[in-house]
Amino acid sequence: MRVTRRKLLIGIPAVLIGLPVLLILIYGVVPVPVTPLMLMRDAPIEKDWVSIDNIAPALQHAVIVSEDQRFCTHSGIDWTEMSKVLDELQETGEASRGASTITMQVVKNLYLWPSRSRVRKAIEIPLAVMMDFLLTKRRILELYLNIAEWGDGIYGAEAAAQRHFNVSAKALTRQQAARLVAVLPNPLERDPARPSNAVQSRANKIANDLYRAPATLWDCL
Repeated sequence: MRVTRRKLLIGIPAVLIGLPVLLILIYGVVPVPVTPLMLMRDAPIEKDWVSIDNIAPALQHAVIVSEDQRFCTHSGIDWTEMSKVLDELQETGEASRGASTITMQVVKNLYLWPSRSRVRKAIEIPLAVMMDFLLTKRRILELYLNIAEWGDGIYGAEAAAQRHFNVSAKALTRQQAARLVAVLPNPLERDPARPSNAVQSRANKIANDLYRAPATLWDCL
């Protein structure tokens, strides 16, 4: 059967748009079995999917305070932070920080590759907007907390809490939660159980920010 150019022009975009939508909708209700990053690592995989109800609010809030303070108000992309980074790039030729939201990090972990590139970012941005439209903020955070890397072969809050602190994710204290967040985004080089001075200093700042932060930062949960 001959495939016309017109069918290809319609079919290829339909697949490129439809497949991500389908996967986002599936992961909106189904636990994520594996991610590209998990398959890329050599270490045995430790993970235990848990509901967000079984993850300490301290960890949920610490992630938002540290990683994405506009999580509840943006639509997948924090254009305010993105604009600051673009201005810095234009002025200095490099950026001292990233502008990835929690939603963008979920998209990267679920579908893309870890190394930075403009191509990856160009794919990541529309997928993040799509995910924010299709899923609730609560589910997006639940996805993030269950697939984030917290050590060599350690994925998700439950596995991280058990390995580093011998407690469940639900039992994490504010300081333990702050230490877990403080090792991001370099969990292979930092240890929340035996933090360096730099990691402990960052954890203390996160814990203090948690104490001072208004509840509106996470009222979408």
